[in-house]
Amino acid sequence: MLKNKIQALSIVDFNYNLPDERIAYFPVEPRDSSKLLTYKNGNISDYQYFQLNEHLPTNTLLIANNTKVVEARLHFQKTTGAKIEVFCLESDDRYADIVSAMSQKGSVYWKCLIGSAKKWKDETLSLTFENIELQVKKVDAAQNPSVLYFEWNDKTISFAEILHIFGKIPLPPYIKREANQKDESNYQTVYAQQDGSVAAPTAGLHFTDELLERLEQNNIQTHFVTLHVGAGTFMPMKSETIGEHEMHAEFIDVSIEFIQAFLTHRETKVCVGTTSLRTLESLYWMGVKAMNNPKISLREIKITQWDAYELPQDVPTESAYQALENWMKSNNLTQLVLPTQLLIAPGYNIRTVDAILTNFHQPESTLLLLIYAFVGEDWKRIYTHALESNYRFLSFGDGSLLWKN
Repeated sequence: MLKNKIQALSIVDFNYNLPDERIAYFPVEPRDSSKLLTYKNGNISDYQYFQLNEHLPTNTLLIANNTKVVEARLHFQKTTGAKIEVFCLESDDRYADIVSAMSQKGSVYWKCLIGSAKKWKDETLSLTFENIELQVKKVDAAQNPSVLYFEWNDKTISFAEILHIFGKIPLPPYIKREANQKDESNYQTVYAQQDGSVAAPTAGLHFTDELLERLEQNNIQTHFVTLHVGAGTFMPMKSETIGEHEMHAEFIDVSIEFIQAFLTHRETKVCVGTTSLRTLESLYWMGVKAMNNPKISLREIKITQWDAYELPQDVPTESAYQALENWMKSNNLTQLVLPTQLLIAPGYNIRTVDAILTNFHQPESTLLLLIYAFVGEDWKRIYTHALESNYRFLSFGDGSLLWKN
């Protein structure tokens, strides 16, 4: 059974040597001057990102993630001088979508990581800006992540606005430097719109307005989905086998208009980033669920970690998407906002796109598993070429265009 085979895979088999000096601590300027590795039919070539329009066929449907990174790192200072960092991850309400949670006013319960946690006993921490005061208290510090209660005096301001006022952009832990003012724009795609991510959909960081214009001139249509990226996306797995790893859940937010656009487009489809791919594949499996049970509830249709390996494997992509559109219409839904925990690993069959634009990912990460699923064993050859050709790795690094095998 496919599920059993994937669960038994050893995580150490998805390792490679990534020297520290190959990790990009800063982006290149302009964004689209970064390197672009292309992989197609087993052939690897080197270009630059501003040449992307030359490598996508006319009439390609390009699908990108328009989530926006929120300033999720808060720095507090106690009266003793001790500094406490709070990294806001996600709402403590598992039934609340991230958009609704970010829109809450006055107070929220939030799951957070705490830096220098031993220095913070039970006292209330606070920050002040002009006439706005933010206070935070521990609710359940025994959990990992901890649950904190945030409260602020201006009840007209949302939590997203509070983070914008008091917070800093949360650079990934492997970028070992303090975030600066330029990161507020550098660690954000030019098309970011929907507040909710604590990490950028980094494949999109290479795009400029000029590149998007050139793509449009080539009749390449760009459509957007939203997947709010969680901190777990970039974390290496710590278990010995894939079956022991719990995949992080992230919220998708997709309109019925997008699903209709996907259905009507019969030519090449390319996604920008692993988050876009996970969204598209999650929509496929939701459609499969809707085909099996047209009366399925919104809570039941969400995708858990192993759904993709337990549901029927032979449903055509168009049929699944059509079933999802029909289900949304029957439930008077114009927007799907719900979590997905989809794990894409070697042996998984990519159903929704012909190619992926993506960066170079951490060893032993779920992102690397996804790349293996896309190109097979050739991932090793691709990464070896990138290392030997001085490509820059991870979030601020260079990019690749990988065509499905």
